[in-house]
Amino acid sequence: MLWGVGLAAPRSCVADLSRNRSLSLGWCAGPEEPPPAFYGGEIVAFPLSGGGGPPGGGGTMAALGSDSWWKKTLYLTGGALLAAAAYLLHELLAIRKEEELDSKDAIILHQFSRPRNGVPSLSPFCLKMETYLRMADLPYQNYFDGKLSPQGKMPWIEYNHKKVSGTEFIIDFLEEKLGVNLNKHLGPHERAVSRAVTKMVEEHLYWTLAYCQWVENLHETQKMVSLFGPFSDLLKWIFCHLTKGIVKREMYGHGIGRFSEEEMYTLMEKDMRTLAGLLGDKKYIMGSTVSTVDATVFGHLAQAMWTLPGTRPERLIKGELINLAMYCERIRRKFWPEWHHDDDNTLYESEESSEASKTYSPLQDFSFYSRTETFDEEGNSISQTPDTDYTGHSLFDSDVDMDEYRDHEQCK
Repeated sequence: MLWGVGLAAPRSCVADLSRNRSLSLGWCAGPEEPPPAFYGGEIVAFPLSGGGGPPGGGGTMAALGSDSWWKKTLYLTGGALLAAAAYLLHELLAIRKEEELDSKDAIILHQFSRPRNGVPSLSPFCLKMETYLRMADLPYQNYFDGKLSPQGKMPWIEYNHKKVSGTEFIIDFLEEKLGVNLNKHLGPHERAVSRAVTKMVEEHLYWTLAYCQWVENLHETQKMVSLFGPFSDLLKWIFCHLTKGIVKREMYGHGIGRFSEEEMYTLMEKDMRTLAGLLGDKKYIMGSTVSTVDATVFGHLAQAMWTLPGTRPERLIKGELINLAMYCERIRRKFWPEWHHDDDNTLYESEESSEASKTYSPLQDFSFYSRTETFDEEGNSISQTPDTDYTGHSLFDSDVDMDEYRDHEQCK
């Protein structure tokens, strides 16, 4: 009997590694967030023909009977090598074995691994969730195991052994359990506007940015993906092209993917102009105080700002819609003081802080984080106020506003 060898993973993903000369993959994914990788898969073998009976009945030698002995040897050796390769691929994709977590009175945030370009996440929903925790000043611990929630979503949290997925449900859960509320200063009308903006960003703008990130700009995105190992380049290529197919399929099902590329970018530009008009010269979307919608908008605009070099979204946000760029920079400096991008310049910084602010500690991966306490490179706790960075310079909102930008442009 002939046998095929493959890799079976959660979410109905099977990679057939033996029958075809090229790698064939199938995937079933949910909407938020489309799983970009598979973990914890199993090596499976499956018959390619009927049972191995007498000669001529479908046995291995019967199937190879018309070939010479060296071809038979080649086939059998190749099958063994493919099986070994399948096992190796399984080991490489199993990034982290499942561990027991003690989530008693601790927020465990499960999300995708940090990308290689210094941005916290290539997922706008993961960045939204982590930014929200910082805005609410809730200590949390990141866990980059790549494991999806029971609902097949990412990110998700564990708190007191309770698992919650979906960013909206996570926020509702934390508000109920911990009493936090970033929207308590908003009236009924402002809350309605905030929800409408959230849905526009998550259900419409998200898809156009995802198209730019995982379809049009896939080559640059592949450079940012963080995978390690002897075959990391190959695995990144497979992962990125799998994600590309998933995004295109999900966009087609959503409906927005049935338009041409130019039409999709027209829709993206309308959404971004709507956000720019709503923001105006305010510090945050709903006024002078941060609210939940700011975590959502920042998580998505940050992708255009820092992960899509040379693309139309980046040119738009850093050009005509510069107030959105100032908004992103304002939130980054206030709630992500350790996040520093390689392409930063003095555009958003005062003269006295431009040189000193070039030195930042890398993003912390696994240690607990709160706005009033963080960690150095050795993991030692160091005191820090929410409104100062590692250089001691102020990060108050007034340091990053439109007047500063205009003065800088006039000096040029």
